[in-house]
Amino acid sequence: MTTADERPRVRYTKQGPVATIIMDRPHVLNAMDVRMHHELAAAWDDVERDEEVLVAVLTGTGGRAFSVGQDLKETARLGRAGNRAPSSFGSRGRPGWPRLTERFELSKPVVAQVDGFALGGGFELALACDIIVASDRSVFGLPEARLGLIAGAGGVFRLTRQAPYRAAIGYLMTGRRMSAARAYELGLVNEVVAAGELASCVSGWVSDILRCAPLSVRAIKQVAAASATLPLAEAFAADYEWERRRMYSTDAVEGPRAFAEGRPPRWLGR
Repeated sequence: MTTADERPRVRYTKQGPVATIIMDRPHVLNAMDVRMHHELAAAWDDVERDEEVLVAVLTGTGGRAFSVGQDLKETARLGRAGNRAPSSFGSRGRPGWPRLTERFELSKPVVAQVDGFALGGGFELALACDIIVASDRSVFGLPEARLGLIAGAGGVFRLTRQAPYRAAIGYLMTGRRMSAARAYELGLVNEVVAAGELASCVSGWVSDILRCAPLSVRAIKQVAAASATLPLAEAFAADYEWERRRMYSTDAVEGPRAFAEGRPPRWLGR
């Protein structure tokens, strides 16, 4: 009989252009241990490599949590054994590097489907996604300061950029939790729905993404991220690889042509 410790930590499936990554340790609220980090890295590698994949959905199993972040019991055990070096920001040199929080060049859009707790590294994973859809029972938070830690997987950086600074620093310095409704108010979540409607709502977002030209979606993702801290004049003048690909693509011709002919576009992704 397979025990919880022997089973894979991640379920990775592909159906047509959609890849689904499910964190699967429900007995510990999908806390991420070393093995899960390795399995997540393999999934993200495949998402980027497989040209048939156009969008990815990241979620957690069990109905209680998206993920509560790092498996601190494992962290403490490794620390007692002298196998854990002090760390601050990022995961370089650690299992699963680069993790999603540092895959700055990932070109495919990622939708986070959050149901339940998204705490610590779990919240940081969600913040690294492009779109977040949450159930109304979801709870977000970065409790690292209460544990003598820091939100080093990007929480300190992303929360202060994605939410108003004063609100973000308050949550970071206190470790307070926020409801899904509050996260929506702060602009951190795209949509909040009842738990029973979550999967269909995410499917709607995925379907809308798939209606768009793949190269346009990739260009928008890259340009928005790369230009976020640039002065406006520099943002206009900068060179963006995926925008160059889109600009000279057959899809850039197909879109206006399909509109003029009154038919749905046939995207080729080139």
